[in-house]
Formats: sequence, C-alpha cells, structure tokens
Amino acid sequence: MKKIIITFTLLSLISACSTPKPKVVEPVPTPAPAVVEPVVDATQATKPTVDTAAIDLTEADKAITFDAKDPLSDPNSILAKRSVFYAVDVYTVADADKPLVQAHAKYLSEHPERRLRLEGNTDEQGSNEYNLALGQRRADAVKKMLLLGGAKDNQVEAFSYGEEKPKAEGHDETSWSQNRRTDFNYRK
Repeated sequence: MKKIIITFTLLSLISACSTPKPKVVEPVPTPAPAVVEPVVDATQATKPTVDTAAIDLTEADKAITFDAKDPLSDPNSILAKRSVFYAVDVYTVADADKPLVQAHAKYLSEHPERRLRLEGNTDEQGSNEYNLALGQRRADAVKKMLLLGGAKDNQVEAFSYGEEKPKAEGHDETSWSQNRRTDFNYRK
C-alpha cells in the first residue's frame, strides 16, 4: 500500500511540474445578426402597435434584460459549454479544452461578482476513495487554470463528487467517457 501511495505521489509531482503555463486566448467575437425588417401585410396594417420605448421597465424586467445580455446566457458563446472531459485516470486539462477554461477565466475576471463551483466527476471504475480523490484533482486542475487566467480565489470553489453524479448511466466506455468530467456551475 505504501508503494502505491509513494508512486502516486511521485506521479502527481511529476505531472504538476511538467504542466506548461497556459496562454490566454481571446475568444473570437461573433458577428452581430443582420437586422431584418418585418413584412407587414394589409390585414396587419389596421392593428394598433405598441411603442416599446415608452414602456417603463420594472427592476425585475431590467434583471431579465441584463441576464439576456450576459455571455453565459448566449447559447452561441463558448461559455455555454460547461464541462471539461478527461481520459481514463487523467486530471490534466486537454489542449482542446484549454480555450474553454481560458474563456471562463476571462469571464470571471471581468465579472467579479460571479461565483463558480467546479464539480469533479469520475466514471465508476476504481474505488470510491480513488474516485473522490481523482474528481478533486480534476476540479483543482481547472481551478488552477482559472486562477492563472485572472479569476480570483474567492470566486471559485473546487469540489468532487467522484462517481456519485454520473451524466450517463451505462456501464460501457461511451457512458464512462461522459462521466469523466469537471462541470462549471455558476451562482450569483
């Protein structure tokens, strides 16, 4: 048992030392949608119209308007993706997912009032203790990248569910690959 712990500790130290500092990649802005003028037929010409500029918005309406403009609410934004996936027994963020983590780091640095809970998850293979530890290492790895990207420590909490919150219920590689992940759960 001691050999396993020592081996695991050495592997953790080696992988932690070999991780390069991530480069911040600016997300590509999406072009604004084209404005389309509505077509009015003769039957609609007699219907009264409402001048929306004259309507006084309540505080609740303003909050809804603000949330609609929040990049987290835009399904076309990179921020809409809220999970990072891993290979078996891996807790380093894959190169393909680094732009996603960097985009979330930039968002957090620009919105200091936002809070994020990172939830590390694993597949069902391995013991409960191992999976809890692996899930925590996954969440911690993403947190470290977020902090390096400009997020503040008080904005990000890393937590592990291990194998307790599977995204897919199957007992095959396809399901397991969906369960090896870190989820981004934002709170205000």
